[in-house]
Amino acid sequence: MSNFLSDHLIHRDDDFIVIHKPAGILSVPGKGDLYDSVLTRLVAIEPRSLLIHRLDRDTSGILVFALNKAAQTHISKQFQARQTDKIYQAVVAGSLTGEGSVDIPVVYDPDRPPLHVVDPSYHKPALTHWKVIENFELQGQPVTRVELTPITGRSHQLRVHMQYLGHPIVGDTLYADEQYQQLMSRLCLHAMTLSFQHPKTEQQLTFSCPVPF
Repeated sequence: MSNFLSDHLIHRDDDFIVIHKPAGILSVPGKGDLYDSVLTRLVAIEPRSLLIHRLDRDTSGILVFALNKAAQTHISKQFQARQTDKIYQAVVAGSLTGEGSVDIPVVYDPDRPPLHVVDPSYHKPALTHWKVIENFELQGQPVTRVELTPITGRSHQLRVHMQYLGHPIVGDTLYADEQYQQLMSRLCLHAMTLSFQHPKTEQQLTFSCPVPF
């Protein structure tokens, strides 16, 4: 924790910080005693850190935090207006080929928290584009490395959409079958690239983070 910022820093200027979030840590504090998070660790080092967006606890990759209210508002509005470009990489169960899209709403399942499910009748859309990178095997099981581009940003969207396709993400303890949960010690989902406009100069910026699996 003492060196969390420098250990995971990708970019820093007067307006925002971009970090590589490790898998297994919350983006923000959770309920009860779930206080440890990326945000609390950053605030302990840089008290001006302000939340803009978040990743699931078990997802790794790029997170951006503002260093002033103006930057927080500017970048947050880009996320809300879908003016940011996000690319993820995942390893999924089974063999996929080609590319495609999943366009079906994702909603919270109150009967099975924290699970989410697809619900075609829900009024908020959820859209994910996917593209195969390579097919290979893990411990004798067929898997596929895919590039995922979420157009919307619903909770658990990528995980639920890949499960809906019949190819849940390897290491996903919520949505994958037990054999694919056990192939890797972590969820194989990583926020690889993020693009947005600088809140002051409005220059288009792109940040990338190496895939750790």
